[in-house]
Amino acid sequence: MDNLIRFSVSDLSKITNHRSGEVKYGEKMVTIPKEQDVLEFLKKCEQQFVLFGIPEDIGVRANFGRPGADSAWESAIKSIANIQHNRFCKGSQIVILGHLDCSEEMEAIKDLDFNKITDRKKMSELVVKIDKEVVHIVSQIVKAGKTPIVIGGGHNNAYGNIKGTALAKGKPINAINFDAHSDFRIMEGRHSGNGFKYAYEEGFLKNYFIFGLHESYTSKSVLKELKDLENRVRFNTYDEVNIRREKNFQTEIELAHSFIKNDCYGIEIDLDAIPNIASSAMTLSGFSVEELRRFIYFFGKHQNAAYLHICEGAPSLDNEKNNHLVGKLIGYLVTDFIKGKVEIDS
Repeated sequence: MDNLIRFSVSDLSKITNHRSGEVKYGEKMVTIPKEQDVLEFLKKCEQQFVLFGIPEDIGVRANFGRPGADSAWESAIKSIANIQHNRFCKGSQIVILGHLDCSEEMEAIKDLDFNKITDRKKMSELVVKIDKEVVHIVSQIVKAGKTPIVIGGGHNNAYGNIKGTALAKGKPINAINFDAHSDFRIMEGRHSGNGFKYAYEEGFLKNYFIFGLHESYTSKSVLKELKDLENRVRFNTYDEVNIRREKNFQTEIELAHSFIKNDCYGIEIDLDAIPNIASSAMTLSGFSVEELRRFIYFFGKHQNAAYLHICEGAPSLDNEKNNHLVGKLIGYLVTDFIKGKVEIDS
């Protein structure tokens, strides 16, 4: 994990707002001492959840998206550090690993233009480099018997999460993706719109369910491919559930779960599915925050839930006075997932 920048006790202290009579997550979360080997520490520690960030937006840019997803990790960790540690949610259940050092890659794309094919190719090559790092980190966490909680970054990192978990488990895994888009675009070079396609074609992704596709933003060719692969790839649409009311939200959650629950599965959350959340493909129409929270809790509450990935949030695109809100939302989602997982273990 050479490219991992570890989080330290000092780092935690700097972002925790200490207050008399209160205990914050930042006072209870565990960091890995600099002199200790990461994998050995994870194998021996009692904490189940390992938090790490991927501060990049290269895959988003290569997919014609707006940059800004690289800012989510910093915003999220500040919010998570200031959650109250109490009987409902305990910071002591989490190890903060740190974040992947993407500074070199981010510097390399600074002057690239995604409208130019040659520049997009360079971006895709950098995404492949990040893929390898994500695969390695996730596989090590899962091999240690822990549950990764990954804060992106772009949705290109779904590929690394899926492959890393599959390699650690020794077999393909399933995935549920709460998203306005399929991210199952053609394999034209790696970007945020085809992580699941690459994972599927390379044999790391078995069953895949896309929850809440937006009908107006899914191409005819992708819809045809999803239909052709319906034995292993299924979806519902936001329009079916919340506009035409042809399907029921809770029933759809249960149907999706039955499709993936018999093997280990990853929970993938794209924040561009939620209205008015600053993201690379921000929307005005979509599921509510409350529905997303219910979704994460439901899918987290199962022994086969292998990881949580929250991506595409872009606090730097938000109003300056409100750019902490994406991080605060991510904090809610992280604790909802942990509450679900802890409940099945208790």
